[in-house]
Amino acid sequence: MFQALPRIGRRRALLGSAAAFVAFGLLLWWLLPLGEESPSGTVTFSTGTPAGVYQKYGILLQEAIAKDMPKLNVRLLNSDGSQENVKRVATGKADFTIAAADAVESYKLGNKPGAGRLRGCARLYDDYVHLVVPRSSPVRSVADLKGRKVAVGPGGSGVRLIAENVLKAAGLDPEKDIRPLSDGIGTMPGLLQQHGIDAFFWSGGLPTGAITHLSQHFAIRLVPIGSDLVAKLHAQGGASRYYRAAVMPADAYPDAEQGSSVQTVAVANLLMTRQDMNADLTEKLTRTVIDSRDRIGRRVHAAQLVDLRTAIYTDPLELHEGARRYYRSVKP
Repeated sequence: MFQALPRIGRRRALLGSAAAFVAFGLLLWWLLPLGEESPSGTVTFSTGTPAGVYQKYGILLQEAIAKDMPKLNVRLLNSDGSQENVKRVATGKADFTIAAADAVESYKLGNKPGAGRLRGCARLYDDYVHLVVPRSSPVRSVADLKGRKVAVGPGGSGVRLIAENVLKAAGLDPEKDIRPLSDGIGTMPGLLQQHGIDAFFWSGGLPTGAITHLSQHFAIRLVPIGSDLVAKLHAQGGASRYYRAAVMPADAYPDAEQGSSVQTVAVANLLMTRQDMNADLTEKLTRTVIDSRDRIGRRVHAAQLVDLRTAIYTDPLELHEGARRYYRSVKP
C-alpha cells in the first residue's frame, strides 16, 4: 500500500505540475506558429530587364518569400524598368515592384492614374548613374555627348528619365543635341563594342553584371558626372530633387576604373505597393525583404545596403499600413 502524500507535499506536487504545464505550453507557443498562417494566393511582382539588377533581385526575393510564405505564389513580370513598374502597380497590373524615387515622384506629379493609391514598403538600395564610353573615346563630360549617338534606355525605364534630366542639366536637348537610341542594358554593351553607339547611360545597383562583363571583354571608361551637374539637377525641381551626388567606388568595376573612383549621381530605390494591398501580407513581405538582406546580398551586392534604420524612409510615398506594423514590431 502506498502511503498518502502529506498535504504540503501534494500542494507542492500540484504547483510543480502546473508550472511544468505552463512551461510546456509556452514552449509550444514559441515553437509552433499558432495563428501565423502563411498568406495564400498569387501576387505579381514587376521586376526589370533580364540583364538588370531588378530582375536578379526579384528572382532571389521570390525564393526567400517561398521559404517564409510557402502558400504564396509570387509571379515575376519583366519590365523596361522604374517608370513602367510604377504604372503597373498604380493601375493594378502588378501588386509589388521596385522603382527609383524620381520615377515615383514623376508619376505623382503627372497626376497619372492611381498615383494617390501608391504606398511604400521599404527603401532598398541606391541606383548609380553610369555613363559608359570606349576607353579611347574623346568624351570626358556629359556635355561632350553633343552630336553623338547615345543609348538612353527604353521609354518606360528609369534610366531614360534620369538620362534626360542629366542631359538637360548639362545644357543638352535629349532629342536634338544627341542621336538617342531606346536600347536597354540587354543590347547597349554589344552596340558599344560594335561601334553602333558612342556611349550609353545606365542606372542600376553596383555592380551591374552586364557592365562588369563588358569591362572584362572590351576596354571601357566611366565618364564622371560632377557635383556641378547635381546642383543643376536640383535646380530643375520636381523629380530631380531625389538625385544626390555619389561616388562609384574604384572596386565596382576594376577593369574599367583602373584604381580610380568616379563621381556620379545616385537615386534611392523603393519597394512599393498599393494602399488596398492586404496589410498582413504586406507586413510579412516587408519582413522577408529585410530579413533576407544578407542571403540575397551574397549574390546581388546592392542588396547588402538594405538597412533597417533607413528602410522606413520611403519618400515620396507614405508607408503602407502593413509595412508600418512591421517597423513598429522591430522598433527597439
